Amino acid sequence: MLTFVIGLIILAVGGTLYGKFCTKVMGPDERKTPAYTKQDGVDFVPMKTWKNSLINLLNIAGTGPVLGPIQGILFGPIAFILIPIGCVLGGAMHDYFSGMLSLRNEGAQMPALIKRYTNNGIYNLYMIFVSLLMLLVGTVFVYTPGDIAATQVFNFSGSPQALSTWVIYGAIFAYYVIATLFPIDVIIGRIYPLFGAILLLSAVGIFGGLIFGGYTLDNVVFTGPHANWMGIHPSASLLPIFFITVACGIVSGFHATQTSIISRSVTHERQGRATFYNMMILEGFIAMVWAAGAMAAMNALQGDASTPATALVGIVSKDMLGAIGGLFAIVGVIVLPITSGDTALRGLRLMVSEYLHIEQKSKVNRLKISLPIFAIVAVILVWAKFSPSGFTILWRYFAWSNQTIAVFAFAMITIYLLGKGHSKAFLMSLIPGMFYVFITMSYISNATIGFNLPMNIAYIIGVVLAIAYAYIVYRQGGKLHNNKSVMLEADPIY
Repeated sequence: MLTFVIGLIILAVGGTLYGKFCTKVMGPDERKTPAYTKQDGVDFVPMKTWKNSLINLLNIAGTGPVLGPIQGILFGPIAFILIPIGCVLGGAMHDYFSGMLSLRNEGAQMPALIKRYTNNGIYNLYMIFVSLLMLLVGTVFVYTPGDIAATQVFNFSGSPQALSTWVIYGAIFAYYVIATLFPIDVIIGRIYPLFGAILLLSAVGIFGGLIFGGYTLDNVVFTGPHANWMGIHPSASLLPIFFITVACGIVSGFHATQTSIISRSVTHERQGRATFYNMMILEGFIAMVWAAGAMAAMNALQGDASTPATALVGIVSKDMLGAIGGLFAIVGVIVLPITSGDTALRGLRLMVSEYLHIEQKSKVNRLKISLPIFAIVAVILVWAKFSPSGFTILWRYFAWSNQTIAVFAFAMITIYLLGKGHSKAFLMSLIPGMFYVFITMSYISNATIGFNLPMNIAYIIGVVLAIAYAYIVYRQGGKLHNNKSVMLEADPIY
């Protein structure tokens, strides 16, 4: 339990101090935000801070901060240290600067920001990559909540042959269509506060069960025959597998696509820390709670290392909170991916509309872009459900691409800080960017879904590409700083 408590202290104290530092570096001011300067009643809509914060939390918190840490805890209690450190220094910083840069660039989506701060080649690569990721997110976040609802709420089989499976998928899919097409304050702005309350109460309930329920949590051991600080997973290396597995509880490139959506409804720059940075810290807390719950389940309940993560959700919830409270917690977990899937597809609509220069105030224009998106998601969903290994392949590429997308955001932030003349602060994003180049490239080099190379070769490739990444990013930042004709913010992008 001591390691878990230390991790929570790191998350709370580190998040507070580093959040203040990030705010100081960014320097929020009194300029008008896009919610007012581009108000259109659809995507650019002024909303209150608490509502923006809850919406952003639900947007970024898919199944990642639950299923990821549940699987990540198989590496041992080192997860209780790595999750908060990564969340503070990487994930929350990533989310804050991504949201603030969008806020200062007319609420532009990530592809437009990448284009501004890098070049057309990287922009086109990112546009393809992020579009595929958003399609995968939309598909995964129909699949996982649908299956959890079918098997643990309604006690159905969840099989692809069962009509009930497709009825549940269809209901989630229908909600996605509505949430993607309607103005943000009509659907998302009204129901997300309720969803947010369910999410937070379920996490607090699990946390209370851990503290007062007498459960045993392992501690990190650094020396001796029982040392476990390098992980205890039987078949995978801590580096890079752990950081690919945990994902959203530490760093997620998907988050940048969501903060740029909420930047269009933020009414003051000083709300950025509460809306972007602090909500990622809160997601880190959710990840810590579910990781601890999974460890408690494996130590004292029915669970073991072979128990599926989705099953552990039910075991942890019902044992700690009882039948009714457990059902409430399970509903909270179901809400998580649904409230990320809808805004993923909404974000993809906005990205495509920016790329094609199609305004989105018109319902017809929104339909033109949305219908092909939903058709592709439907095809992927059917394939993943009926193929024996379909979902496994889908999830692995989703997890890897999610972390890879973060590398682009870290590069954008670094180039911006260099361009603004920050001689040292750029390291706060350059170092995490290099680390995740190493993680993602060594993973795909070694993984069976990638190049299937030996791990030592994969490590070398990761290190070489991380150094090359640092050189390219630093050089681009220097060019931006020296080119006085380039505006770093507040002038039209598209």
